[in-house]
Amino acid sequence: MTATQQGRKSLPMAGDSPVEQDAGKVSPDWVRISGASAIALRFASGRFSRDFDFGGITLLLNYDAGCKSECSYCGLARTRPGAYEDKSFIRVDWPLVRTDDLVDRMAEHHDKLTRLCISMVTNPFAFRDTCDITRRIRSKVSAPLSILVAPPTLNRKKMETFAELGVDMIGIGLDAVTEDLFRQHRTDVPAGGSGLSWEKYWSVVHDARDIFGPWKVNCHTLVGLGETDADMVDMFVHLRDKEIFSYLFCFNPEPDSRLGEQPKSPIARWRRIQLAKHLIETEGFGPEQFDFDGDGNLALVQGPAVVVEQSVTSGIPFMTDGCPGENGEPGCTRPYGSYRPSESFRDFPFQPTPQDIVQIRAELALDDIFQPAR
Repeated sequence: MTATQQGRKSLPMAGDSPVEQDAGKVSPDWVRISGASAIALRFASGRFSRDFDFGGITLLLNYDAGCKSECSYCGLARTRPGAYEDKSFIRVDWPLVRTDDLVDRMAEHHDKLTRLCISMVTNPFAFRDTCDITRRIRSKVSAPLSILVAPPTLNRKKMETFAELGVDMIGIGLDAVTEDLFRQHRTDVPAGGSGLSWEKYWSVVHDARDIFGPWKVNCHTLVGLGETDADMVDMFVHLRDKEIFSYLFCFNPEPDSRLGEQPKSPIARWRRIQLAKHLIETEGFGPEQFDFDGDGNLALVQGPAVVVEQSVTSGIPFMTDGCPGENGEPGCTRPYGSYRPSESFRDFPFQPTPQDIVQIRAELALDDIFQPAR
């Protein structure tokens, strides 16, 4: 997204609906939308660095007090320096718009929409306001609708309400793939407080799976918080066996956050984990087909050569994970969620080209770890 990479408050206006930034404009009457969504719906001018169809619109609840959570890697964390309205989320701008203007604009561009997603934050009013916004959307827009939920604000009855309102998929930002890492990054709160609960998150995962059904729930998993490759593979297998998607993100340090100085994972590790997830989730690979060294690093992948080769050639393992569109096509493509616009694609919001596959192969260095099954 070259999108005139300006600060939030200087984002341009478009049409009759200016992008607003003033304090006091809170959900449910106001929401933030991703920079890519703002461009797609003509709230902001700009273009993507490479042309592709974009129809996945993402909303983020907005409150003057911000999000009550204090995750070590998140740009919205309470103790990250700066005013909340100036903070970024996954390192992209989230301009503020009127909810009704947004719904009208989505209705106007309904033929281009593939997936809508409301991202909650940890706030006492988040459930109430998410229901309100969902009703407004459903009154005018029929595109598939997901909610990225804030588990501390929910119980089973509230999840059932989301289903009754027309939500068809639920996302849970688990992020850390082990309990120890979850507690380290999401409950170790320097400013005080109890933080988030691993048990509560998994309770919401299980309730969502019961209510919404197979492959209608996803857990966000983040590479780069200190986990091993073995930890990632264990989580992929666990979620696959429960018919729950794992949506893979690459840690991308937010300046001034607690992990602001921590580097992201090397590209070779990232590519191999992307491929491993695809082989487990789509091709039925089991844990016995992966070997690790003494530090938990992926050392060997064993399986049919034709399956692995076709997977790499397709480019699909290296595309952005996101909720599908109405007919199963990629719906939410989240451009620039794992890398900056000036950097090479870590995940592709479109089908990688043959030239992209050449680069991916070089980054994978697959010959170093792959052994064809005999």
